[in-house]
Amino acid sequence: MDINIFIERRKSLKMSQVKLCKGICTQSTLSKFENNGHVPSLNILNKLCERLGLSVDDLYKNSTDSTSYMRTVLERIEREFMMESYPEVAQSLNEIDVNTINNATLRMQYYYQKGLFTALTNGKAEEMFFYFSQILDDLDERHQTIYSHIAYVGLGTFYLRINQIKEATFYFEKVFDYIDKNEKELYAKDSVNAYLRILTIVYFTADFYIKVTDFDKGQDLVNRGIRLCSEQHMTYYLPRLKFLAAKIAIGQDQPRDEVENLLTEASAFAKINRNEVVELRINALRNEYTEKFKKDSQD
Repeated sequence: MDINIFIERRKSLKMSQVKLCKGICTQSTLSKFENNGHVPSLNILNKLCERLGLSVDDLYKNSTDSTSYMRTVLERIEREFMMESYPEVAQSLNEIDVNTINNATLRMQYYYQKGLFTALTNGKAEEMFFYFSQILDDLDERHQTIYSHIAYVGLGTFYLRINQIKEATFYFEKVFDYIDKNEKELYAKDSVNAYLRILTIVYFTADFYIKVTDFDKGQDLVNRGIRLCSEQHMTYYLPRLKFLAAKIAIGQDQPRDEVENLLTEASAFAKINRNEVVELRINALRNEYTEKFKKDSQD
């Protein structure tokens, strides 16, 4: 890090240390950074740089190349997540040294991926809480970004797995409200990976409500997700959303033709996207439903 870039910008703007750090940190913290190289937390440093019209990346030599590379790696991991290729996700995450990530947004992306992977693969709870706390207690203290809400999804998923429904509901309600209040803004993103993050919180929240038999909320979220996939010409999440739609139809005792059509659509999209994990789930659900239908017919 070239701290002189930071100091020279502050002086060129004729901004005192007192004025620069007001509302962000103590003058002592800023002085230690400028004079002794004691780097404050990334959250503080990011805010100081923003006030100077800089980014943290500007303080690093060759930062553009390293940031661009890290963004590419993390976006690849998001696609691996979407395909539920968890061995690949684990390997990719283990190859990253978080200390080399100087961009606050990319750091949140890394921590949400670590936390969500831990939650979905029954990893150690203390590790999951640590990863999510990096977002919720430091990088996004006001909980305004989608990364905080992915953290809520991970925490809700964890509590659902240990059958603490009240705690799980607490987190998923936060996510549902976020989606409901910010849908227009969320759906106006400009990159595939931004939409994948939106679909991630939509899918897992829908899945939760279906599991607790709140089919109305589950259907509402599934419909939103399918609409987003249609509007953005994305098929990645369609197999999983159609699969959830079939589970809702079964839970609501809808006509067999409706259920079969949804399962067929889910299977077709799974084949298109080469998502073997979802294909297996669809086949298992189809067999379970067929057996139940036969039993009900005999009764």
